[in-house]
Amino acid sequence: MFGRIGRFSVNRPWLVVAMWVIAAIGLAILAPPLKSSTDQADFLPSHYESVRVSKLQEHAFPQQEKAAAILVYQRQDGGKLSEADKAAVVKATKGFQDEKYKTFKSVVTTPEAVSKDGEMALANIYSTKKDVYNEDTQKSVKDLRADRDGLLKGTALKVSVAGPAASALDSTESSGDTDAMIMMATLVLIIVLLGAIFRSPLIALMPVLMILVMFTMAQGLIATASDLFGLEADSSVSAILIVVLFGVGTDYMLFLLFRYREHLRQGQEPKGALIDATSRVGETIASAAGAVIVAFLALTLSTMGSMRAMGPSLAISVAVTLVAALTLVPAVFSLLGTKAFWPSKAWKQAPRNRLANGTGALISRRPGLIATVSACVLAALAVGAFGFKAEFDTDSSLPKDLESVQAMADLQKSFSAGESDPTLVYVQSDGGAKLDPAALSGFRKKLEGVEGVGEVSPAVPNPRGDVAQFSVVLKYRPASEKAISLVSGELRDTAHASAPQGSEVLVGGTTAVLSDIEDAVNHDYRLVFPVAGVAIMLILGLLLRSVVAPLYLMLAVGLGFAATLGSTVWLFQDIKGENGLLFMLPIVVYLFVVAIGTDYNILMVARLREEVGKGKSPAEAARLAVAQSAPTIGSAAIILAGTFGVLMLASNTMLQQMGFAVAFGILLTAFIMALLLVPTVTAMLGSKAWWPNHRFDSPHASGASGPGRAEEPDAADDTVRV
Repeated sequence: MFGRIGRFSVNRPWLVVAMWVIAAIGLAILAPPLKSSTDQADFLPSHYESVRVSKLQEHAFPQQEKAAAILVYQRQDGGKLSEADKAAVVKATKGFQDEKYKTFKSVVTTPEAVSKDGEMALANIYSTKKDVYNEDTQKSVKDLRADRDGLLKGTALKVSVAGPAASALDSTESSGDTDAMIMMATLVLIIVLLGAIFRSPLIALMPVLMILVMFTMAQGLIATASDLFGLEADSSVSAILIVVLFGVGTDYMLFLLFRYREHLRQGQEPKGALIDATSRVGETIASAAGAVIVAFLALTLSTMGSMRAMGPSLAISVAVTLVAALTLVPAVFSLLGTKAFWPSKAWKQAPRNRLANGTGALISRRPGLIATVSACVLAALAVGAFGFKAEFDTDSSLPKDLESVQAMADLQKSFSAGESDPTLVYVQSDGGAKLDPAALSGFRKKLEGVEGVGEVSPAVPNPRGDVAQFSVVLKYRPASEKAISLVSGELRDTAHASAPQGSEVLVGGTTAVLSDIEDAVNHDYRLVFPVAGVAIMLILGLLLRSVVAPLYLMLAVGLGFAATLGSTVWLFQDIKGENGLLFMLPIVVYLFVVAIGTDYNILMVARLREEVGKGKSPAEAARLAVAQSAPTIGSAAIILAGTFGVLMLASNTMLQQMGFAVAFGILLTAFIMALLLVPTVTAMLGSKAWWPNHRFDSPHASGASGPGRAEEPDAADDTVRV
């Protein structure tokens, strides 16, 4: 099959290139815009309590609104507000109201909105839009910020804007700059590394141009799929999509180009060499891509909408990359011929690779020692994973210099920690009867007795009297670990147990949403990890026709996952002092390191199987496989790790954590696992590694070679023949 695909692409290059360009342009023009959401509550399924609270609130208190943004007034010198300052706050707030911003229904303040220390006053902004994260509301925040200097002129005040709409605006603007920076840094990195590997400007530039076509295709397909199936992408998907396409796309091109160059060195004509290269590495690339795709699709089992949206998006991008690697890449290099390698002459003769040969020889002589040392290094790094703490406040990942982040930090200094965003408790009668005020008063006292609760407002009944609302101010910051533990534990337990007779109690609000997200993520850990692991093992089993090899490969990658997470914990929590790591980081690391890192294990084990199939002893096969595969695995891993490592340049700590974790995990997978641990374990297991395939049980003496130097391995002969 892959031979037929190669012949079609190589013999009809202009047709293939035209089809790709037309499809990319068509999707760019016709595809709907990609929707995005930054509201964490949007990503929870409807059965969670915090989501049920939102629906109850809409039904019982339709007139009640949550502020889209908050104006935080302070004196410029940091002192207490005078009576004149308080009057200026009222006047400025009325001025903002009179400006009639597009989506702002009202801007209001009250005398009670002054902090107890007298240093701060607040005003709430209410939107005409139910979705406070929409673009029009963000534009209104931007316009208000532009007008504030004029409205505060002649006063001693300054005002900052915090709240959901302001955070969304700052996040969007920060993300836009980040995406552009990541795209540029990734392009420069790939061009420089490809140029250094092949010493050819055309090979350095052509993959980048092809990946840009793939990126356009993938974005159009993702937007179309999102529109058809109602998915909302998380705001960080675009940055991740860039590095996935460029990293994985470059990997697959390297697999093909190295084998193409090998056939050229053997004297084949360019078109024939390209067809043979596509035929030989097609199954390997397809298997590697298949492992990545099924791992990403496992995210559709997640209870988190953000992960369910990310999974198909990334799976689509890898599928586009796979098709391009087998069609577009051969077509383009068919048109270029050997001119693609100009001005380098290295494609004519294979250089010696002393480092790869030396590593292979060492592995052949001391497999037990190398396996032990490799496993110990990974195990030592994995110890850090026990200190992992999940951070569920995604706003905490935003740069600290953003206005909305600074304003919220200032607000929480003058007001009690939970006052800016209280937890909401609702009591609803079962049959629609009116609630008993005395029972509600007793329920309130029960809530006030919970350790960690600051204040509980009196019951506020709805017009029908069958639902009552309590605002519960916690002593902790709403998104903190203590607040989440309190709401998910004692507060909810007490509220449910103390429900007045004939009523149901529901606990909601931001802290409750984060508590439910924590529960959803723990569910995903228990479901997504095993499903993705089993799916990848099945692909490995089909490729290798073995039961044993996939088992120890997945055990090795699992150890690599733990080592990656442990290293990230040590860097960001212990060294940089972060409160915790992004709550979904373990899932992202697991999928990227296990799935993408499996590419290198596939290359290595398939090469080992090939050498054993030629009659080599297990030790000799390991030596030759490492000597032959090290240059490709090393080059591909450095480029892939570099593209993910670019995320560390972002100001968003979530992307920094993700960039380091995946980049470091890829390097561990390539250089310790694929090049050291996997070949040594395979050599020690011998024919047992391929059970129940008995084809490799008895190596033929005539095909074996001594333990000396490798049989002139081609530094480019690094892809596997399967």
